[in-house]
Amino acid sequence: MGEKVIELKDVSWVREGKQILSDIHWEISRGEHWALLGLNGSGKTTLLNIINGYIWPTTGTVRVLGRQFGKTDLRELRKSIGWVSSSLQERIREQELAEKIVLSGKYSTIGVYDDMTDKDYDRAREIMEELDCGYLWGRKYATCSQGEKQRLLIGRGLMGSPELLILDEPTNGLDFIARDKLLASVGKLAKKDGGPTLIYVTHHIEEITDAFSHTLLLKDGSIFAKGKTAEVLTEETLQALW
Repeated sequence: MGEKVIELKDVSWVREGKQILSDIHWEISRGEHWALLGLNGSGKTTLLNIINGYIWPTTGTVRVLGRQFGKTDLRELRKSIGWVSSSLQERIREQELAEKIVLSGKYSTIGVYDDMTDKDYDRAREIMEELDCGYLWGRKYATCSQGEKQRLLIGRGLMGSPELLILDEPTNGLDFIARDKLLASVGKLAKKDGGPTLIYVTHHIEEITDAFSHTLLLKDGSIFAKGKTAEVLTEETLQALW
């Protein structure tokens, strides 16, 4: 097996006496890209918050990118993790330029407050071209479509050259054309040599493309099934999941 990107062992999370996650065992090896599928309320966001170190598990051990929680500086670790969530859109100024949104990912800020180098601008342009949104350079955020905004946020997530990129329901609010464009960009990213390990979170089965080698199904805070996508996404399993 390859180097482990994520190792969760016996992870549970209890809040106000309610069991939100229980008995989570999950390993991701470098070279794998995972889809995380579950209904709303299945515990997906809680699981992401644990991986990012924003909340602490009630039981179990968490190791991300080879560093064990409790023995590592989580602020430093987060610099190696990109997290793209549609909730970020609400925090971005409407007048912000597209490239500045991507550039802000270097320091995980909202807006650019530090001096950026020519190299940084070149990197931002390269990322935007890779995500098929290079034409947005110089455009104000307010003039971008929902799909374009999401691709800019993915670009922002890539700007810090993360080892792990979490895409948290990135197609929320997109029409099917914009969704397909975004999924195509994610597919290109998955195939890129030296690119980050991807975790793609969704509650839509049709978004799990062949870009994702593995899938984890979450139901009521527990792992319902996990493994290679072709083996997990069977009709029988999916009927039982819903």
